[in-house]
Amino acid sequence: MAEARTDHPLERMVFFSDAVFAIAITLLVIELRPPHLPHGASDMAHWRALALIVPSFIGYAISFWVIGAFWMGHHRVFALAAHYHPRILAWNMGLLWTIGFMPFVTAYMSLNMGEQVPTTLYCSEMFLTALFNLKVNRTATSPPMVSEQAAPEAIAYVRQRAVVMVLGTATAVAICFIAPAWGQYGLISIPLWRIVLKRVSRVWTRNPR
Repeated sequence: MAEARTDHPLERMVFFSDAVFAIAITLLVIELRPPHLPHGASDMAHWRALALIVPSFIGYAISFWVIGAFWMGHHRVFALAAHYHPRILAWNMGLLWTIGFMPFVTAYMSLNMGEQVPTTLYCSEMFLTALFNLKVNRTATSPPMVSEQAAPEAIAYVRQRAVVMVLGTATAVAICFIAPAWGQYGLISIPLWRIVLKRVSRVWTRNPR
């Protein structure tokens, strides 16, 4: 039995997307500017200088993890797609636009940690990314794009993860209006939402209407 081949235009789009993800995740580290101290500065002075850029380290860590999560989702989704359709282009470009913007909002938030506007902009950008991701996910795992060999369980899994990202980023935005200093930490709710949706899915499977 011959293996199903992926359409060439779809492969080109995926390769381009991977490049954008890679560039965006690399640009994050550029904002981690090493502190410059005079020659012979004490160890304590170096530790103090590093402590001053802790917010940048936090922003880098969170954004690296989030971009990585979006890339892993993108990878899983297109592993289930085998056919190209033009309607995926605009949604995928929207997703890549928000991914490419992340280094800026990360740097802005890191330099103004705890302030409402930078933190809200950061979390809102994450939420917009999650919405584009959800649309890309749904489009790629629906006819005519989805592979005929894609298992229903695999499709349900990647779709659930996309919903989890929307819920997690929406939680972060909501926290921004209550406690701006903790807004970006709302992204930690993403794995918690995953657990919640898994349990809801199990209950729904056992007790269908």
